[in-house]
Amino acid sequence: MADTLASLADSFKNMGVSRAYGTPVNLGGEEIVPVALVSFGFGGGTESEEGASGGGGGGFVVPLGVYRTVNGRPAFRPNTIAALVCLFPLVSVAAAAVRKTVRAVRR
Repeated sequence: MADTLASLADSFKNMGVSRAYGTPVNLGGEEIVPVALVSFGFGGGTESEEGASGGGGGGFVVPLGVYRTVNGRPAFRPNTIAALVCLFPLVSVAAAAVRKTVRAVRR
């Protein structure tokens, strides 16, 4: 079990800021840096008298956009589709809160 945990820890050492901000790329004479939302997690199992249980893990990466240089200054250019996907839960919760507030005020 200790070998498995050490193996998992080694594989996740590379996760972090280096995954969220990609390697700068020179495109058309302009340097761009890709930016992403990176999330991951994993869990383990136990052994008991009835038997052993396993574990697993997973993750996802959402491309948020790029940083590019405009007039010598960095500027962020968002990925519109990814921004809409990321904002959907926030807009849904806000809409539900407004609906409940309006219902409460009407009573």
